[in-house]
Formats: sequence, structure tokens, C-alpha cells
Amino acid sequence: MDISIYFEPVDVDLLLQHEPSPSGKLGSVIEAHTAETGFPDTTGVAIAILGVNEDRAAANNRGTALSANATRSFLYNLYPGAWSSRIADLGNIRQGHTIEDTYFALTSSLELLIANKVLPIIIGGGQDLTFAVYNAYAKMGRIINMAVADPRFDLGDTSGALTSVSYLSRIIMQKPNFLFNYTNLGYQTYFVDQPALELMKKLLFDTYRLGHLRSQLHDCEPLLRNADLVSFDMGAIRAADAPGNGNASPNGFTGDEACQLARYAGMSDKLSSIGFFEYNPGLDRHEITAHLQAQMIWYVIEGYNLRKNDFPVTDNDSYIRYIVPTPDFSDGIVFIKSRKTDRWWMEIVCRPENRSKYENHYIVPCSYADYQTACNNELPDRWWQMYQKLM
Repeated sequence: MDISIYFEPVDVDLLLQHEPSPSGKLGSVIEAHTAETGFPDTTGVAIAILGVNEDRAAANNRGTALSANATRSFLYNLYPGAWSSRIADLGNIRQGHTIEDTYFALTSSLELLIANKVLPIIIGGGQDLTFAVYNAYAKMGRIINMAVADPRFDLGDTSGALTSVSYLSRIIMQKPNFLFNYTNLGYQTYFVDQPALELMKKLLFDTYRLGHLRSQLHDCEPLLRNADLVSFDMGAIRAADAPGNGNASPNGFTGDEACQLARYAGMSDKLSSIGFFEYNPGLDRHEITAHLQAQMIWYVIEGYNLRKNDFPVTDNDSYIRYIVPTPDFSDGIVFIKSRKTDRWWMEIVCRPENRSKYENHYIVPCSYADYQTACNNELPDRWWQMYQKLM
């Protein structure tokens, strides 16, 4: 499939507006789709940046279609780290005649990139584009975990048109369904009604309040390590650090916390797509949000280059297995620790007939605290929740 037909080239003059020369900076490292160079060959590319010129379903936030270009002007003028991975910028997906045309172009492009093990970094657009990202996995028949940084759950009414505040309901209700688990990072209770919280519990989804995560940000690492798809609503960041959002709130993650989350996501061996949505340049103050979003993307790339490929797919000397006896399960709970990184996983009891179907889901990232909980004769919440899903 030739996906180049969906993209328009990057405006080189726009990228250089903050600096006279990109020499030594990301602008000289990224293989960009320009009018002069044409669409880049993605063979051997590790990371692909793509913008989406679409904001027709961005609730109370029209103007996000301009997000990608505003972000690039800062991203291209950052210095790269000690990176070895090739990065390409495919340009911007053109706005289709209908919004469904844009969704189709994004889904088709991601389907090809993900199948070829290229990590796409999507710069939206409204968060409704997450639905199009999910559909790329659905078309491939891949069951996935999704992590979303968002102060709300986006469980709006599905009887009308798809919007940025109803996309999650559409994903949940789609048949056949390929969403194994959904994790919300940083919801704010006054933005979420109690029926929505009860629904999350019934669906065995993970939800974490902003206050909890801000006091223990390291708890996000295993959550993001378990995600195939990460969607970041810039409205999850407090307005002081990210004012360029029609739904900005006084509370949220700080800018440095958002960058840490982006780094955790990039470090995950499992992550195969990540998107940043809801940045509105027309509402930005001194381009603060554009600069922050560029830095968050920088941290995703940094995390990618720090990957250790230590997911425990086989038993060998690179891992230590601990079996913790428990009165509830005769075989105990199996914990796996990487000798290379000291990261932890739990092996969830899974029916033999389900092992092939859920081969990427019954070994679950966890923390040392989960191991300590099991040693105190208590079932870790994460273990019990996944056990119910698999059985």
C-alpha cells in the first residue's frame, strides 16, 4: 500500500522560524517529507512522526488541526540525545472531504507502520483520533492494551457523531472487540460521575486519580509498560504548563511529570503507537504548550533509545522467578524479575486454551510493591483483576 498519497509535505521554512540553522539539532537528524526530498522510505526507520490536520470532532477545541506544525517548529530545534534509531517525519495527513476519510487515512497509515514495526508518534488533532488508531489494531486482529492520560473518561453518548468526548464508548461497544484493557492515568474526580466509575470497575479497567499518581509517579511505569497504544490528552496537564487547550484546567500533571510519563511510554518494549492530542495553538500563550509537547515527543524518542528488550518471553538466566505461596491458589503466584533492569512482572493463571489468544497479556508488568503484597499473603489488585479477565 502506498500511504504517501495521504500526506502533505512539511513546510521547511516553518521549521526554521526559531533558529537560522538546524545544524546538529533534530532538524538535521530527522528524515523529513518535504517538497524537495519527497516521501521518505520507511525501510529501516524505527520511529515515524506524523501530524493529522483534523479537528472537526474536537469538542470545544477547534483549532487543534494546526497542532503538528506548531509543535515541529520547536521539536526540530531540540538537540538529539545519544540516539541510534532512525527517525522519519512523514508530514501531515490531509483533512479528508469527510471526517471518516481522515480516520480511514490515519488507520491505513498506522496499520502499515505498526505491521512493519515502526513506532508512529501521532500529533493531533482531537482525541477522537484515538478511535482511528485503535482501528488499525482491530484491522490487524490484534488484542491490545490502551493507556490514556486524561482528566476524564470520554464516555459520551454514542447515538450521535463520534467526538473527542465519546471515542472511548465507541471503542468499548465495537464488535468484535480487540481492547483487552484500558488504563486511565490522572482522572480528576470532579470531572467524572459515579456511574462512569462504576462502569470502569465492572469492565475491570484500571483508573488512577491524579492525586495518587502525582504522589507516586513511579507507579505509572508498569502501567505504561503494559500498553500497546498510548493516547495523551494535553488537557491532562495543568493550564499553567499547557494553556493551549480549550478544556484546560487549573489542575493536572506538571510539565516535567508529563515528560516523565512520555519517557516511561517510550521505554516500553510493548508500545507500538503513541499520540498527543488536543493541543490548540490558537489558545496557546507564548507557545508554551507547543514547546512542552515537543519536549514530550523528545522524551518518547529518548525512552525508545533506552529500551532493554527484557520482556520475559522465555525462561533463561536473564530472569529470576519467584513463586510466592498463597492460600487462595495452590500453585502460588509467579513473579519474574529481570536481572538486566530489575523490572518486575507477574504471570497470571490462564486457561491453556486462552494462552495463544492472550499470549501478550498473561505476563503483566508490575512493581516490587506487588511482590511485597503477595509476600504478606495478600493478592495484588493488579493480579486479581487480570486473573478475572483471563478466566
